Amino acid sequence: MHTIWRLLYNVIFIPPFWTALHILGLFNRKVARGIAGRKTLFADLEKTIAAMPAGPRVWVHASSMGEFEQAKPIIAALKARHPDVRIIASFFSPSGYEHSRKYTLADAIVYIPFDSPGGARRFIELMRPDVAVMVRYDIWPNHIWELRARSIPVIIANATMSRRTLRRLPLLRSMHQSVYNCIDSILTVAESDVAAFRAFRLKRPTVKAIGDTRYDQVATRSAEARKRHIVPPAVVAGKNVIVAGSTWPEDEAVLLPAFLGLREERADLLLILTPHEPTLEHIEGIERELAGRATTIRFSALNEYDGQDVIIVDSIGILLVLYASAHLAYVGGSFRQGIHNVLEAAVYGIPVLFGPKHRNSHEPLMLVERGGAFIVTNEEEFRTTAGNLLRDDRIRTTAGDRASSFVRSHLGATEQILTFIEPLLTTRSNGTPR
Repeated sequence: MHTIWRLLYNVIFIPPFWTALHILGLFNRKVARGIAGRKTLFADLEKTIAAMPAGPRVWVHASSMGEFEQAKPIIAALKARHPDVRIIASFFSPSGYEHSRKYTLADAIVYIPFDSPGGARRFIELMRPDVAVMVRYDIWPNHIWELRARSIPVIIANATMSRRTLRRLPLLRSMHQSVYNCIDSILTVAESDVAAFRAFRLKRPTVKAIGDTRYDQVATRSAEARKRHIVPPAVVAGKNVIVAGSTWPEDEAVLLPAFLGLREERADLLLILTPHEPTLEHIEGIERELAGRATTIRFSALNEYDGQDVIIVDSIGILLVLYASAHLAYVGGSFRQGIHNVLEAAVYGIPVLFGPKHRNSHEPLMLVERGGAFIVTNEEEFRTTAGNLLRDDRIRTTAGDRASSFVRSHLGATEQILTFIEPLLTTRSNGTPR
């Protein structure tokens, strides 16, 4: 079946995918950037590899920026223990590639080529990794098959698998079974993921629940963030601060009216609003919505702060640091298609609020069960829940303590993942040719 699926995948799926991608690139700037960025991929990689010092090589692949955040604790731990390890980090998404190019712990930052047999073969031939680590879910069959053909160990870290996934449909199930059976270790976030992977009746890989490196990453980053004061203390002094992270217009349609209602009760309320896409059009729309009802200032002009009610963040990459200033947090996406990262807020020991669309992730409901988070389904519930937390320091502190305790109880996945990677480095570096 392995040979049959390889043939079918490359005849039936890859040509239409390649064509559709290039057509989409005519209309979508993000896709176009990804196509353009790959034009010199092999030439650039060849030069980088030629200049790379000797040492075992680990290929780490992530779909985009969020998945790469999950890889960072693994990379940092490997570099700390094995300074001669060379990290080659690849991305599918332009956003991940572009925002990670200055990441200093990687020896190379590259795009993964589109998943053709020839592209996968040339890519892996140039890299010659000792081990490949795929993060979360971005598994490209031709690359996996090529790694297996070369006897290069493959690990999936932070693996997840929904019981409702389309991958379990009859034909797709058989193809994915072929791919997963070429992997050595599938290290999942939870036991439920283990059960979902085992439903594929896999014979080859070790499937084990070891936790999620996102907990380790937010703990490390929050410790660093506490040392930074990107919001001047004078701005938040005497204020009750709500930080709303990664919001979409659907979130803001509930959040902003609730905030205005809360301000009628509490004049000391400050909202730091961080849109997921802080485009000029989006920011100007928020300013128009609040005009005449609340005063606003953009984060880029914060040195001119004069008591405004709402700070609109017009940059990216600082949300986790902003949560350090909050008394409570709202995590966006949960009135749209799916919630963003609740851990970035919970790690600071503050209550977390979010909307009804949160089942794309394990953590939100687990956090609710621990008493560190609260679900709000409309403006009235938001206003009531936030108001209760802001009025009662004891309730707010208790919920915040439960949130931070939840994060601390899940630390340690990075250490467990390293127990799978390190023996492979030793084995292959002690005589197995690349």
